[in-house]
Amino acid sequence: QVQLVESGGGWVQAGDSLRLSCAASGRTFSMLGMGWFRQAPRKEREFVAAITWSGLSTYYADSVEGRFTISRDNAKNTLYLQMNSLKPEDTAVYYCAAHDSGSVYYRTWEYDYWGQGTQVTVSS
Repeated sequence: QVQLVESGGGWVQAGDSLRLSCAASGRTFSMLGMGWFRQAPRKEREFVAAITWSGLSTYYADSVEGRFTISRDNAKNTLYLQMNSLKPEDTAVYYCAAHDSGSVYYRTWEYDYWGQGTQVTVSS
């Protein structure tokens, strides 16, 4: 079993930056593939970014490419999402997720473990 706890969400203005963190425990973090998803009110949960176990490969949704950066520190068992140039449409609850394969996945059903989410609100 893997426990994931997100932090770093908040209320910001358009153009600002935030960095989300996800602390993992319960499994060897360096063996897990990791991802970030988000869910806005009345919308389905959508993929944001993913990273392999090594951190050498990443994958982004078109809507965040060039603005968001996913990274991980395996020594600290922590996943990050650096979000720059935030837009009101980035407002959502952001979820950290993990799967056992170590690869890059972008579908919700491919992930085995989920955090409780952290709210990000971007005002115009």
